[in-house]
Amino acid sequence: AALSGHVSAVPPAAGRGGAEGAGWLFKWTNYLKGYQRRWFVLSNGLLSYYRTQAEMAHTCRGTINLSTAHIDTEDSCNIVLSSGGRTYHLKASSEVERQRWVTALELAKAKAIRMRNNQSDDSGDEEPASQSDKSELHSTLKSLASKLEDLSTCNDLIAKHGAALQRSLSELENLKLPAESGEKIKAVNERATLFRITSNAMINACRDFLELAESHSRKWQRALQYEREQRIRLEETIEQLAKQHNSLEQACRGVLFVPPGSVQPAKGEASDEDEETEYFDAMEDAPAFITVTADPRHHSTNQTGDKESTCKDVLPKKRRRTRIPDKPNYSLNLWSIMKNCIGKELSKIPMPVNFNEPLSMLQRLTEDLEYHELLDKAVKCESSTEQMCFVAAFSVSSYSTTVHRTAKPFNPLLGETYELDRLDELGFRSLCEQVSHHPPAAAHHVYSKQGWTLWQEITIASKFRGKYLSIMPLGAIHLEFHSSGNHYVWRKVTSTVHNIIVGKLWIDQSGDIEIVNHKSKDKCQLKFTPYSYFSRDVPRKVTGVVTDADGKAHYVMSGTWDENMECSKIVQSSHGSTSSEGKQKTVYQTLAPKVLWKKYPLPENAENMYFFSDLALTLNEPEERVAPTDSRLRPDQRLMENGKWDEANVEKQRLEEKQRAVRRRREAEAVEALEEGYIPLWFERKVDPLTGELICVYKGGYWEAKEKQDWDLCPDIF
Repeated sequence: AALSGHVSAVPPAAGRGGAEGAGWLFKWTNYLKGYQRRWFVLSNGLLSYYRTQAEMAHTCRGTINLSTAHIDTEDSCNIVLSSGGRTYHLKASSEVERQRWVTALELAKAKAIRMRNNQSDDSGDEEPASQSDKSELHSTLKSLASKLEDLSTCNDLIAKHGAALQRSLSELENLKLPAESGEKIKAVNERATLFRITSNAMINACRDFLELAESHSRKWQRALQYEREQRIRLEETIEQLAKQHNSLEQACRGVLFVPPGSVQPAKGEASDEDEETEYFDAMEDAPAFITVTADPRHHSTNQTGDKESTCKDVLPKKRRRTRIPDKPNYSLNLWSIMKNCIGKELSKIPMPVNFNEPLSMLQRLTEDLEYHELLDKAVKCESSTEQMCFVAAFSVSSYSTTVHRTAKPFNPLLGETYELDRLDELGFRSLCEQVSHHPPAAAHHVYSKQGWTLWQEITIASKFRGKYLSIMPLGAIHLEFHSSGNHYVWRKVTSTVHNIIVGKLWIDQSGDIEIVNHKSKDKCQLKFTPYSYFSRDVPRKVTGVVTDADGKAHYVMSGTWDENMECSKIVQSSHGSTSSEGKQKTVYQTLAPKVLWKKYPLPENAENMYFFSDLALTLNEPEERVAPTDSRLRPDQRLMENGKWDEANVEKQRLEEKQRAVRRRREAEAVEALEEGYIPLWFERKVDPLTGELICVYKGGYWEAKEKQDWDLCPDIF
């Protein structure tokens, strides 16, 4: 499909595999820059574009596969291409030139569709790419056919023996036997009839499966061949990208470093819009929005995600441990335990330590403070909406530790506590207590001398669904800044552990978080997009918008819950087109995004240490002067950390039985107290004035008791 006129032919060395045409078109970029002149190349069913012809050697700005593209025209000079959620608005210099492009694109699309159909044609007999691939396919199909033949034989035997059993029972019924025996034979005959009906249903299902498998075996073979070809194409593309990356590195070696934000575009050439523009999907119960970046010079938010720039105000005074004993390589049949757990509360099932990590749920709850410096920065914000951005980033950061952590923490015993006193090192001290056993609930209180207090009571509800495990944290998280009085409240999203029975375990977070500042009435709506194999979105995506009391949007939040979060200041809002779901899209013109939070790298050898972070490695470190109920003193957890799993399982059973005995004694004594007769040690139940819920809040006394080493209040739980 050669292009003529203003659409010049591609130079011989321009494309790999032979190019079909190229030329200049105007491409819509954003509301600030409008249409920009770009160099488009049509080759092998793909339409790619570059800022200049010289960029063809190293930097492609975007590509659309025409085999799945929709080609449309808006007016005499415009072309609209859309494929897989991506849309290009193009404009030619004249109607004649536009028609040449449309003709070339339609011919290239038809050719690409024919090539795709040839690869998956039902009558095709494509051979595998190599002799080894062919042998592997034939061996697999032969093995499948053998198993299906065995299944067919079993079906025939079931039918044969079922009929014989039915005849024998009928003969027994015809014999002259006592009335009681006759009734029993009749009952057996009825059961045999049910067995025959069930067997026939299974036989029919197996027969259908045989027919389906035989009819689809060739289709599977062709699908596998197609996927292998796609993999080869992808490898070639990655190789090409690697070469382009190498060329860019060489080109940049001679360029002096210029501070970010001070680089100016070359004269007559706009900076590329595709590297500065992000597109966000529509959030549930919120309008869809698109961000368009503006001049970054006006951005005033004091933000950074570098670990070096988030240094603590005070230097550590104690050397903390940097490793724990490597995890032993124990194997366990998961299905033998989990098959009896479907639909039950996970907290009520006795589980061996093989499924655990050597931390308690109280310590995991304390891990939410790993990126506490975000709150230290939030204290210094003059604007409440800017402060909201840091609070939102903090709420997301607590999930970063879960991406590799598929083992479950120890369920705390009733009355178990955990303190993390880092007041001198990091500026805060934290206290957790297990205040209820069924349902399991933990109260948490954190005080920071940097100017904030955080408290929460979290109840964990979990259900095993067969293929996955759902973990639903219930309860509100409160955060108050001392100087401003800003009081933020939010709740956690649902965590899902997939591949419980078969495959590699992996965790996903999904749902919405609404953060409300009850003083200023600012809000932040965050959406955690669930993972989908078919989605083109970045995995673990999080998006959101920060609005004030009047509903005016001030910031756009974006990132992933396992890596980083950014915010972009909104300078202008406008209504865009209506989406396919009928929702009005909002277009936000924003300044360049700034990184608020970035995940710290895991320590060396983390894969053999339960994927613990630097903070997690220190949480169970033995420490003097803590309460006798502290998780660090729990013997089964300590034995597991030291690799003595058999001894840990024995201790775990002893502690759980001891806890059950205490509960039975308390119930027998009929103590007049709250929930199972247990009164929290360091917390008290009050009605939350903001949420109306009954929650446990810190009543004081713990740190004073620690100073005096007066632990008379603590029960003997270990």
